[in-house]
Amino acid sequence: MARQRSIFDIVGPIMIGPSSSHTAGAVRLGALARAVFGAAPTSAHIGLHGSFATTGHGHGTDLALVAGLLGMAPDNPDIRRSIALAGEAGLSVSFETIDLGEVHPNTAVFQLAEGERRMRIQGASLGGGDVLLVAIDDFEIEMTGELPALVVEHVDRPGEIAAVSSVLAESGVNIAAMRVSREARGARALMVIETDTPAPDEVVDTLNRVPTITSVRRVAAV
Repeated sequence: MARQRSIFDIVGPIMIGPSSSHTAGAVRLGALARAVFGAAPTSAHIGLHGSFATTGHGHGTDLALVAGLLGMAPDNPDIRRSIALAGEAGLSVSFETIDLGEVHPNTAVFQLAEGERRMRIQGASLGGGDVLLVAIDDFEIEMTGELPALVVEHVDRPGEIAAVSSVLAESGVNIAAMRVSREARGARALMVIETDTPAPDEVVDTLNRVPTITSVRRVAAV
């Protein structure tokens, strides 16, 4: 079923301009990447594809992406100072122009790091402030950030989806959407589960105790 549109889809999001795609959407894209990473990164190398690369600097896309990584909202007046604020917060930022071929023109690739942790996240700003993450490391995903989500990495074997779904059902957490991506070699898989309400701590704790689950990340809506 198509997403129901609201008056905000017509007039656009409340934001620091000039563009909902290149500015407001870029802030949400950075914020969602940070939420998936699960911590404040200390290093961010950002690849800009398509119009993000060619016109993004003039629209403040670089500032907006960094603002999102810092946890700012699209209407925060400090977006224009995000690069300087990143340095003050201990976040090292660099950019490059990339060519990903036939993907959405407003695409960014985040290479995030914090200590020994590393993660590659790819996503696009679709217009009107809407965003879509399409990859976490080697896994293809679909995540909009409109609903809270769980990102569950696990051994790729029969019964894993049923086991995770059962834990959520027993805790009264309703699944709104789920996508499972598998490694090409078939050793690991990744579930992205969007839920109507945030999963409580006990759900995360229970899933973390399952031997075949290697990581569970709770991602707040942005």
